[in-house]
Amino acid sequence: MVYLLLHFKFLCFIHIFKFFVMNIFVARLNYDTREDDLRAAFEGYGSVDSVKIIMDKFTGRSKGFGFVEMPNEEEGRAAITNLNDSELDGRNIVVKEAQAREERSDRRSGGGGWGGGRDRGGDRDRRRY
Repeated sequence: MVYLLLHFKFLCFIHIFKFFVMNIFVARLNYDTREDDLRAAFEGYGSVDSVKIIMDKFTGRSKGFGFVEMPNEEEGRAAITNLNDSELDGRNIVVKEAQAREERSDRRSGGGGWGGGRDRGGDRDRRRY
């Protein structure tokens, strides 16, 4: 019982601690920009926990955007203010606080695909049951 209580408290601490980490979205990156280059740009404003440039899974090429996590909100805000619309590897980058990702099911509603619900057969819609 004591173990479960301590484990629960530890998990709560980890969950709360994640809210203090500033997640920053970086867009319009040069396709040749490496994670080390992006890290160096942000380390000028404070410590950086992680850097991730999103890669296309089929081509292995950068998609031109990524995320940076900074543990100090004040340093993160300074980096956003100073790096937004600044030049990195020949491109003016967009830097802003990352927003929570929406549910995928919401994005996929709205039609498309291979039908789904409508009867497209010839005389089938004239049948009586």
